[in-house]
Amino acid sequence: MTKVFIAGQLPAQANTLLLQNQLIIDTYTGKQLISHAELIRRVADADYLITPLSTQVDQDVLAHAPHLKLIANFGAGTNNIDTIAAAKRHIPVTNTPNVSAVATAESTVGLIISLAHRIVEGDRLMRTSGFAGWAPLFFLGHNLQNKTLGILGLGQIGQEVAKRLHAFDMPILYSQHHRLPISRETQLGATFVSQDELLQRADIVSLHLPLTAKTTHLIGSTAFTKMKSTALLINAARGPIVDEQALVTALQNHQIASAALDVYEHEPQVTPGLTTMDNVILTPHLGNATVEARDGMATIVAENVIAMDQHQPIKYVVNHVE
Repeated sequence: MTKVFIAGQLPAQANTLLLQNQLIIDTYTGKQLISHAELIRRVADADYLITPLSTQVDQDVLAHAPHLKLIANFGAGTNNIDTIAAAKRHIPVTNTPNVSAVATAESTVGLIISLAHRIVEGDRLMRTSGFAGWAPLFFLGHNLQNKTLGILGLGQIGQEVAKRLHAFDMPILYSQHHRLPISRETQLGATFVSQDELLQRADIVSLHLPLTAKTTHLIGSTAFTKMKSTALLINAARGPIVDEQALVTALQNHQIASAALDVYEHEPQVTPGLTTMDNVILTPHLGNATVEARDGMATIVAENVIAMDQHQPIKYVVNHVE
């Protein structure tokens, strides 16, 4: 019988689809993330692996999974999987793009609004010392209207962010390897600039890049020296894009004003210093944590396993398998 190992509990939609197709399911149900040793043990006789992006699938795991035909990653990123090693073993790796773009964009906009209007700070104040009453100069934040938004990486998520904040009357700059068609730029109200110009001009810098060797620590001490002292930094992409120790230093030295992070360089750990700053918002990787997005992701991973088992084409393959 064909076995699917699921390395973490998923929305019920995934199991429903798999069971309808007479596949045997083995699911890790522990409260903590699955250990490397248990992953190796549980995947040893698996034909298919569905794994959350928090689980590392390295060469050692692959070497202990001789029957593995597919790795379906529950997430848009795949930096948790050694895709090259998988390709050498003729194992395709798939991800779940598209369905989580709106959820992540909405979450990003929420972080931007919360940071600019000091909403989280205000909530913390009311739960501790409270306030003496409304006053003209008390707890001032900033309007978003007419502030310049800089988006590094105007892919699907970045475009969804731009579309929403264009409605806030925010000028939008973006930078990436390739320029979008002018018609799309016009729809989004976005202007293509160099990365340096974006960092220098933006009031808010929002990151929506994949994690690669080139983007690791892209935002570090050098980048912070180029940014406005009043700038806000948002990272809802991948943690290691930001050098978090350099971020702590930049905030302490008032090189930038504030930051909101949903992902972390050493996730799930947070760099010491960030948790004690009132001008920092920290959320536990909630970008696409909506019922709608996660159900869509569950459908994709299950349908890819089913398609592979039925010798049908699969979607969203991220590695080249001959």
